[in-house]
Amino acid sequence: MTTADTNMLSPSRATTATPASKRTRDIRLDFFRGIAMFIILFAHTPGNPWTSWIPARWGFSDATEMFVFCSGMASAIAFGATFDRAGMVLGTARVGFRIWQVYWAHVGLFFATTALVVFLTDLEITSQNYWGNLNLWMLFTESDRWENPNILFSFMTLQWVPNLFDILPMYMVILAMMPAVIALARVHFGLVVIASVTVWLLAQRALTDTLGLPYLNFSAEPWLRDDGSQRQWFLNPFGWQLIFFTGFAFMRGWIPKPPVSAWLIGLALAIVLLNIPFSNIGVREFGFDFARNWRADNGQWFSKSDHGILRFVQFMALAYLAWVIAGDKGARIRAGSGTLSHLWQPTLAMLLKVGQQSLAVFVVSIVVGRLNGAILDIIGRDWMTVTLVNLFGMTVLVTTAYVAGWMKSQPWRVKGPAHAAA
Repeated sequence: MTTADTNMLSPSRATTATPASKRTRDIRLDFFRGIAMFIILFAHTPGNPWTSWIPARWGFSDATEMFVFCSGMASAIAFGATFDRAGMVLGTARVGFRIWQVYWAHVGLFFATTALVVFLTDLEITSQNYWGNLNLWMLFTESDRWENPNILFSFMTLQWVPNLFDILPMYMVILAMMPAVIALARVHFGLVVIASVTVWLLAQRALTDTLGLPYLNFSAEPWLRDDGSQRQWFLNPFGWQLIFFTGFAFMRGWIPKPPVSAWLIGLALAIVLLNIPFSNIGVREFGFDFARNWRADNGQWFSKSDHGILRFVQFMALAYLAWVIAGDKGARIRAGSGTLSHLWQPTLAMLLKVGQQSLAVFVVSIVVGRLNGAILDIIGRDWMTVTLVNLFGMTVLVTTAYVAGWMKSQPWRVKGPAHAAA
């Protein structure tokens, strides 16, 4: 994947900060995004027992951080280079075009998923209201509150952002911030840090409520709740921009890459391990009551909605360890090891392809996740059926990635003098 048009967030070629530098393939971005896509599939399959053991259960951060951080790095390659080469106007235009593409992916995903859950609900072999489980009552139930303003117009204008359909709107808003970040960086990188941190602070609901400051987020519904409040976007783009632009800054060279040192490795490892008692696993499997009580009283510190600071810290520690283990430009990932190395290369190629075709794979993963959840409702959730259904979903994602890659190669554009003459 070599351009921003080949995946949801950006291409997968790594470069240094200057446009004159030689481009070299860095497989780490595609590799980790590929892993994230499978985790997202498992997490979005209702009632999937595998979800109980995904990395998110071992700490505060999850695959969303992995995906957004890598996307910030990759966006620095695609869009940052455009700003360097073509200037602010054309760079902004390219970002705007990408927002337009992601917007229509968001619209298509919503209607495809809605059509599927309505179909599943109407089947005689199912016993659940699947569109009700997605809280889509306002599409099918008469209510003055939902009809005014018109619910479909509200969806198309992002005034209504249903649960499960918030990651693409979040990404569109973060993309829209990019020209401002580039402009600030041209004055001084310190301005980028001040702006990003300030915006993040104003997106922390607990902090703004305490200090009486305005809370930055968007309303997820145009109507009021019974108590007069409005639901907010679950993934607050003003909070999540911090980790996106951290990855962006690393890839642009604004932040130097950290050294590989024993004390940094030890610190990162300590942060990761100390998270475990306070994680879902720590509370659920090890029964740490002190951690359960702490989580109940301090949810703002690891809020997924606002991207709490502990999520950021724990993910950066994980990212550093992964960076050290992967080696320069993913050399250790590419090499493989041991007697199974002959199996690793095709597996690696598959993961890279999935990571490269992020937009197509993500959209399909949401739809397939709902389908797999219904299949498990019908056939049961013993270990064999769960394994087979998850493998089916993974196969669909891999197939999607290869088909999308093949289509984007434009195989119908045959080259050669003989065909040109014809």
